Amino acid sequence: MSELDDYELLDFGDGRRLERFGNYIIDRPCPTATCEPHDTALWQSADTSYKLGQRESGAWKPPRKLPDCWNVSFKSLTLELRLTERGQLGVFPEQKWNWGWIGRQVARAGGGMNVLNLFAHTGASTLAAAAAGARVTHVDSSRSSVSWARRNAKHSGLEGAPIRWIVDDVPQFVCRELRRQNHYDAVILDPPSFGRGPDGETWKLTDQLIGLLDRCAELTASRAAFYLLTCHTSGIGSAEISAYLSSLLGSCQAGVAAEGLRLTSRDGRRLSCGVAARWGSRES
Repeated sequence: MSELDDYELLDFGDGRRLERFGNYIIDRPCPTATCEPHDTALWQSADTSYKLGQRESGAWKPPRKLPDCWNVSFKSLTLELRLTERGQLGVFPEQKWNWGWIGRQVARAGGGMNVLNLFAHTGASTLAAAAAGARVTHVDSSRSSVSWARRNAKHSGLEGAPIRWIVDDVPQFVCRELRRQNHYDAVILDPPSFGRGPDGETWKLTDQLIGLLDRCAELTASRAAFYLLTCHTSGIGSAEISAYLSSLLGSCQAGVAAEGLRLTSRDGRRLSCGVAARWGSRES
């Protein structure tokens, strides 16, 4: 699992990224694309562009109509894409290396482990773990995102996989799991900078992540097989995210590997898309 078969980063620059998702070319904002575009003529081929308006809201401006949804393939996974009101499409291709890593961690453990996926979005990490044989608890505060993830499971032939689909505020769910004395073998987290739970609960990464990680450590006490923490918050780099995960792992922290999430464009340039920290008990 190393390539997103239906994806290509065509160009980036001037605060935007030009990407091909299946048969469609999408132009959308990208704050980390601070360089000059490589091929300005190529941008005229975009099927739609997301333009920011006031107060960070925006709209898609399609030269021609796109379908309401379409699918892209990542090895055995099939993921549904839609143009959302916030300029997203429902898949984060910079995570493709993590999907492969998750599958390898589950396979090395012989499958059958219990994986907790927090801030699970539209479910690609959930499906990568399930496809490798894990039992997964998928938690996100957005009902529409969880429904989208369930459709992705069906598209990928995993509708019968042992996945619990949970719509809940992540910190509150984790606290309840501790009271229930439930335990997990691995945790995946992709927290937003800011967010709201289904009942208006607020989340701020810089204030709440450390406490959440501490509780996750309790959920995996003495049985942790792997952890994956990714972050797209401005000002948090590889050193910071490595420190976050190391604080959770204690004596195992020497095994933490942190690096930037990047995509490589058609002309070979690399676009920064966040950071990831990983730890696996079976890493060589």
